[in-house]
Amino acid sequence: MKLPNGYGTVAKLSGNRRKPYVVRKTIGWNEKKHPICQTIGYCATREEGLILLAEFNKSPWDIDHNRTTFEDLYKLWEEKKMPKLGKGNQNNLRAAYNHCKALFDMKYNTIKAYHMQECIDQCGRGYSTQSAIKNLFNHLDKYALEMDIITRAYSDLLTSESIPETSRTPFTEDEINRLWKIKTEPWVDSVLTFLYTGFRISELLDLKIENINLGAGTIQGGSKTDAGKNRIVPIHPRIEEFVSKRVLEGEEYLFSYNGDKCDINRYYRIWEVVMMSLDMNHKPHECRHTFRSRMDSAGANKRCIDLIMGHKSNDVGERVYTHKTIQELKDAIKLIM
Repeated sequence: MKLPNGYGTVAKLSGNRRKPYVVRKTIGWNEKKHPICQTIGYCATREEGLILLAEFNKSPWDIDHNRTTFEDLYKLWEEKKMPKLGKGNQNNLRAAYNHCKALFDMKYNTIKAYHMQECIDQCGRGYSTQSAIKNLFNHLDKYALEMDIITRAYSDLLTSESIPETSRTPFTEDEINRLWKIKTEPWVDSVLTFLYTGFRISELLDLKIENINLGAGTIQGGSKTDAGKNRIVPIHPRIEEFVSKRVLEGEEYLFSYNGDKCDINRYYRIWEVVMMSLDMNHKPHECRHTFRSRMDSAGANKRCIDLIMGHKSNDVGERVYTHKTIQELKDAIKLIM
């Protein structure tokens, strides 16, 4: 397909390259009426190159790479690339950008690793913020390489504070009994469901009503790992009333908030209210740890525990849920009271 005069070109470069297609824009004509082109970026396929060229022609950006500042690159990346990321990640990266003010007016191709590292070291925050700043530099370097602004990603050399070791304190039997005593209080059913399924917080909040099979007494859900995705978890008899009630409410998600999916940040606030009412100090991930500990203590089969929790194990071969397997999982989960 021939492109219009002055529109630009997508050409394949020689050699074995990860992104062999170069996208160029015509910026003028020489005395022989030959086009003068400037590189916009590089792509893995011709189709990607044509899309990039169309985006540039629709909304041109500055391709004079020697004048592109840190702020210029961020604003362009924020418009073109950030929307493809999750909302939580977007918020973290925007906050990280505010810790890089010392670099805003610097030309991006003059920024070295020590400039970036100073932003991390001088942010005055902990590992999560430092990690977010490092992550932002990784994104910007990757985009700058695509735009042919830089030839080396200095973000590969950066370091940030390591994640501190977390202590996991399981719920005691007394604490679990105290939860049962106030089971009708708002959202206490979610804590007990955590304790009797072993789901992660993101997995529980992602559960849709369509994932619940009350007739079979099972929930299908899970994420994060191949072993954990779409696993089958039996509905423990003690939480069956909660699950049934939630299903009959007719919302899309098992744990909805005002008809919508309850996001993690909101749920943490809900969790804190429940914990404060009982004078407890636990985090949601400790429910999963508690579930594992209680199953172990009850003598449940290790293969069944790993299948329910979505753990990869040498005792778990191909994950095939036969009627016999599901019954084994139900028998195992009933061992905890």
